[in-house]
Amino acid sequence: MFRSLSIFNYRIWFIGALISNVGAWMQSTAQDWVVLTELTDHDATAVGFTMACQFGPPLVLAGVAGAIADRFDRRKVLLLTQSVLGLLSLLIGVLLLLGVLTLPIMLVIALAVGVMNAIDNPTRQAFVTDVVNRQNASNAIALNSTSFNMARLIGPAVGSLLLIVMGSGWVFVINAATFGAMLLALLFMRKNELEPHTKPKRGANKMADGARYVAGRPDLIVTFIMAFLIGAFGMNFPIFASTMAIEFGRDADGYGLLSSTLAIGSLTGALLAARRSRARLRVAIVAIGGFGIFQILAAFTPAYLAYAGVSILIGFCTVTFMTTANGYVQTTTDPALRGRVLALYLAVTMGSTPIGAPIIGWIADAFGARQAIFVGGAASVIACAIGAGWLVFSGRLHRADTGGFKFELEETRPISIITEAMPQVPSTDDTVSLATSAQPVLKDRPEDQ
Repeated sequence: MFRSLSIFNYRIWFIGALISNVGAWMQSTAQDWVVLTELTDHDATAVGFTMACQFGPPLVLAGVAGAIADRFDRRKVLLLTQSVLGLLSLLIGVLLLLGVLTLPIMLVIALAVGVMNAIDNPTRQAFVTDVVNRQNASNAIALNSTSFNMARLIGPAVGSLLLIVMGSGWVFVINAATFGAMLLALLFMRKNELEPHTKPKRGANKMADGARYVAGRPDLIVTFIMAFLIGAFGMNFPIFASTMAIEFGRDADGYGLLSSTLAIGSLTGALLAARRSRARLRVAIVAIGGFGIFQILAAFTPAYLAYAGVSILIGFCTVTFMTTANGYVQTTTDPALRGRVLALYLAVTMGSTPIGAPIIGWIADAFGARQAIFVGGAASVIACAIGAGWLVFSGRLHRADTGGFKFELEETRPISIITEAMPQVPSTDDTVSLATSAQPVLKDRPEDQ
């Protein structure tokens, strides 16, 4: 489960990311609460628009971000983006402490944060394969999710406590300081132990190459569709948790507790994902179906503690889907295209928020928080149906000779774009081949059933 931690560079990366992620979740908790209670009078739509400003740039800047992640030294790019993000967090904190922060200013800063994250996220995701070798990539990705969700368990609880004890401004100031952990980790890495970064030749870093690559992979198209639906309508947790906390008559501490209970399930899902030898698409399909069912169940829970309990199951399914889908995209993509494909994937997952968050916020304002949660769950059930339908009609679900149904996922060989500017990169992984053939390879091993 923890084999990637034996690598020095990944070990300090993991520690730095954990500290930084705790601060990020503290800020996320504080930001949504500040918009809902300090900058507006319980306006969930305003929270949705704030999320839209923050998560919109990855959709618009996918091409630029992907090219940067593939072309430039990812470690240096992360040093820049992490520094700027820390300064933006400090700016919000100072404006709150001075009492001059307004909703329009918050929206502008959220947009700037979104621009930085548009570059930071695909670079950070792709950088994992620079820190560990290909055999450990799936485990490292899952451990990254573990770090993220450990922080998700700690950050909201600490953030909500600091909101009450110290005030919202100091939460942002403290988060700005936590960026130092990530910067130190990047600075102290042993550069000679980083994996070679496969860069495209000049003229080959067009985003269209990444789009054509995805278009030639039906399995990736289905993954992207499911990620879009859950990202747009299902994963608006700040809106769900804040509005449900108010509905149950709770204050900031109640909001923080809901975020932390969600993280309990998320952490469990991430740890189980780290145990798997590789990411399987069928696991993602089942997980998104479970997410939809539990989300709909949450919409009908009558009491605060019951909602918190269902949130654990929602968190488990969320992270199981996201970690598996992310690992599948990364480990089955041609290394020369990985940055651009990840930029597209993150544009779909994060960029879907500007589409869904305002809609979910409006539903919460107009019809109530429970109706908004129900819509998110229904969208995820539809996503599961799309994934399961593709699994059946693609021939990957078939009747076994001995009777009964079984899952047998074919390991699709990624389609490499063959041009003079983009040569083939041979694979060193027995489980994922980057051969030019697009024909599926049937596996008959027990673990594939």
